[in-house]
Amino acid sequence: MSQQPDVIWLNTSSSLLCFAQPLLCELSHHVSIARWEYTQTQDEASSLDVAIQLLHNYLESSNQPVHLIGHSTGGLLGLLYARQYPEKVKSLTLLAVGADAAIDWQAHYYSHCPYLSRQKILNAMVYNLFGYQNEQTIQRLERLLEQDLDCSLSPHSLFKRLSVPPSPVPVPLMVCGSRDDIIVESDTLQGWQPFLMEGDRLWECQKGRHFFHFFHPKLVAEQILDFWQSLHRSDAVCRSLKV
Repeated sequence: MSQQPDVIWLNTSSSLLCFAQPLLCELSHHVSIARWEYTQTQDEASSLDVAIQLLHNYLESSNQPVHLIGHSTGGLLGLLYARQYPEKVKSLTLLAVGADAAIDWQAHYYSHCPYLSRQKILNAMVYNLFGYQNEQTIQRLERLLEQDLDCSLSPHSLFKRLSVPPSPVPVPLMVCGSRDDIIVESDTLQGWQPFLMEGDRLWECQKGRHFFHFFHPKLVAEQILDFWQSLHRSDAVCRSLKV
């Protein structure tokens, strides 16, 4: 790592990265942010353990902990990493990650596979994830979701679906979601409440569905930046008390 970034965005789907760009642009005005990506081909097995080790190899050269942030499976990866290597993580921000952190749109997709065709499920998922769109946009979004199914890191398949029960996180935590997200519903997001520590935050956007950070990047960035600033203020207070 030639220059230490303040923040690492964890990306596990090249096809869905476009929905993170507006938020990354907003955050980059205030902090130095890098993007770490996990990519695989259709022939490779999907392994969270491999992704955790590759992320650790990347962060080993860092001489101080960093803020990790991720959406959906990217957030799940950050969560698993933070539990395994908390000394490398200054804070963890999860977007659209419920108390069962493995729940994502692919889990919903595979639950419908025994009953509907791939095309019908993808068409329905576009509405569930993005709301009403014109026909051209629907087709483009269907292609992106299909690419995500084929080439992204996911704990789910036709044969199994992973569950990750909630437990306390050993680093400062912020959990963000949207009240109209049907993938990670409000009740599922609120399931984090018993596991939040002092200083942790849970925040919900009024609307925006599963990709609320794409539709409301400025608002989401403001909330995240305020969380990071609160950690900085807390550190400053602790240092002054030690003097």
